[in-house]
Amino acid sequence: MKRFLPIILIALAASAACTKQQVQSYYDKQQTVIDDFVSSLLTSGKAVKSISKGNAVRIVLKEGTTADSLATNGTVSFYYAGYTLSGKTISNNTLFATNSKAWADDAKWKVTADDEDYRLLTLKLDEAPLLEGLRDGLAGVKGGEECYIVFLGKYGFGNAASGTIPAKSTLVYRIAVDSFQNE
Repeated sequence: MKRFLPIILIALAASAACTKQQVQSYYDKQQTVIDDFVSSLLTSGKAVKSISKGNAVRIVLKEGTTADSLATNGTVSFYYAGYTLSGKTISNNTLFATNSKAWADDAKWKVTADDEDYRLLTLKLDEAPLLEGLRDGLAGVKGGEECYIVFLGKYGFGNAASGTIPAKSTLVYRIAVDSFQNE
């Protein structure tokens, strides 16, 4: 039995390496999809520019109106809509959350009868329980800016599914910044 133990350990190590390669390959493919999504928005003229920050890409649709930008310890107020990225696009079918009544109405998306659920979200960036990719993407936004923040599944919900969001999903957040305040 002792003679077979090294063979078993080698087989387990090879299996773990194969799994790590498969996961890396999966995220490499996601990155290609993200790159294609960003490129399509830029070349179509729907976006002004893209900014990579930490583990996210912010695709600016409308420039902000402030000279300063949100610091990592600042407080920001914004509307959002969360989507899973399917292929190179987002659609009303992949919307999973929003606090914007207008965006919910546009998507014919109704999960609540209470308009109170559609209100400006205000949070302190370094204290709020946010997904890593969303936190990275929000840092640096400007007042009045409209953008998409997109990031790999490992910086979102990772290996866990969340409600209608499949595990490892690439996430896109549409953001409309109302205001921010740095400390």
